[in-house]
Amino acid sequence: MTIDESEFVFAPLGGLGEIGMNAALYGFGPARGRKWLMVDCGLTFPGPDLPGVDLVLPDLSFVEKIGRDLLGLLITHAHEDHIGALAALWPKLRCRVFATPFAAGLIETRRLSEPGAPNVEITRVGPGTVLNLGPFSVEYVAVAHSIPEACALAIRTPAGLAVHTGDWKIDPDPGVGHRIDEARLRALGDEGVTALICDSTNILREGDSFSESDVARTLRALIGEAAGRVLVTTFASNISRVRAIAEAAQACGRSVVVAGRALDRAIQVARDCGYLEGIAGFYSLDHLATLPRDKVVVIATGSQGEARAAMARAAEGEHPAIKLVSGDRVIFSSRAIPGNMREVHRVINKLCDLGVEVITDHDHLVHCSGHPRRGEVARMYEWVRPRAAVPAHGEAHHLTRHAAFAKEQGVSQVVSARNGDLVRLAPGAPAVIGKIPFGRVFKDGDILVSENDGALRERVKLAFAGVVSIAIAVGKQGDLVGDPDIVFAGLPKLGKNNVDMGDVVDDAVFKTFDTLPRARRRDFDSVATAIERAVRGAVYASWGKKPLVHVLVVGG
Repeated sequence: MTIDESEFVFAPLGGLGEIGMNAALYGFGPARGRKWLMVDCGLTFPGPDLPGVDLVLPDLSFVEKIGRDLLGLLITHAHEDHIGALAALWPKLRCRVFATPFAAGLIETRRLSEPGAPNVEITRVGPGTVLNLGPFSVEYVAVAHSIPEACALAIRTPAGLAVHTGDWKIDPDPGVGHRIDEARLRALGDEGVTALICDSTNILREGDSFSESDVARTLRALIGEAAGRVLVTTFASNISRVRAIAEAAQACGRSVVVAGRALDRAIQVARDCGYLEGIAGFYSLDHLATLPRDKVVVIATGSQGEARAAMARAAEGEHPAIKLVSGDRVIFSSRAIPGNMREVHRVINKLCDLGVEVITDHDHLVHCSGHPRRGEVARMYEWVRPRAAVPAHGEAHHLTRHAAFAKEQGVSQVVSARNGDLVRLAPGAPAVIGKIPFGRVFKDGDILVSENDGALRERVKLAFAGVVSIAIAVGKQGDLVGDPDIVFAGLPKLGKNNVDMGDVVDDAVFKTFDTLPRARRRDFDSVATAIERAVRGAVYASWGKKPLVHVLVVGG
């Protein structure tokens, strides 16, 4: 295949079908000889359907097969859903990594805090940086977001130019970090953009998003009028918000105490990058008890209701340093990520039981999104004027609505892609032309397991209906030797009609064994199968649920 027949393709591995776990590939060349770039390597968090799982990561089995044809991994910004899988998965890639100084700093501080994490060599880049990687020329373009140094990527190939927005918004006064580079995006539009791969997170919301400066003014008022101790919880990486809280505290004569390792790391990197210049040093929790309640603001982790974070522990009255009482004020300068609502509401209810005043974004403008609403997305299309659009970063509803919106903006060629789709961007009409392997892997303790691992399915069943373990010994004549050893967990003590569940299991074991012919009792597998089925059936009849049943039969 000649270069004229080479294709420019896009292949999402995460983030198109869910919000989070962002990872994507761009390829150029003939089908059997493409060179590739990877954009972001993020994670998402498990739901209740994955008990025991710590993190959910993209399956990079396809990327591993690319080998040396993977020319680099480009990080758009430092949120966990864009960099969180890097430490676990980079050893499978061993490619060059490019990131801005703030993102590189967070990756490095995280590595230092996690024994055994790989030492990823990172090339630092920033807005205006142009990377020449094989057939690709990649330009970093400044955008505003809820974290410093977010960038879009202008990816050029001999077949065309794609603009990958990453996460972005239009904020005229972001507080920390740069504003979106409208002039550069307009210039790319003048150059001719083949395809725009664009953030869909807030496409369901009309108008424009609020500015960080609006939130900063609200926080200053709320902190200034507070009578007692003030605790503010927010995303650790939102340095603009941290700075706004610190400036509000400073304006009303309050000291700032920081609670949470993630905050400590982000603040240290922000100071190294110069984003907290003019802000006095923060106190550690060791000093909290020495500061008057009306002269302190605590910035704490746990805005998503995480059980072991500072916010939840304080709400439970279990934090060794943070004690909240009636008259104190807690501000959730955040919004609950989908899936976290129950945990966040649990923490809020606990705080209310303590008599603490709780303020959320339902009460005041204490949070704004880092993603664009429809008005901002419309301006992006006006600036870039792409020939084709590929909605990204969203659940199916977001992507579908974005596809319709793109057509309303005059984009005639819109590709509705999902994870695993191979999308041809150029030449010719953009379209899904195939599939690549994709999926999820799970961080389970210290190991990675596939989503097909049977242990995870068993864990769900254990959480639903418990387990019964039975060990019996059978003599040479087919008689029981001693009493069976029976242990169960997760079953109720009493079943229907107040029947003891232990008696239900015992009766099923003995009756089943007694009905087996002696010849069959010498077949230990047959004995185990019969008892397993009988116990499961008996428990179901008494409870209405079928537990996992494990039976071990040995010779006596």
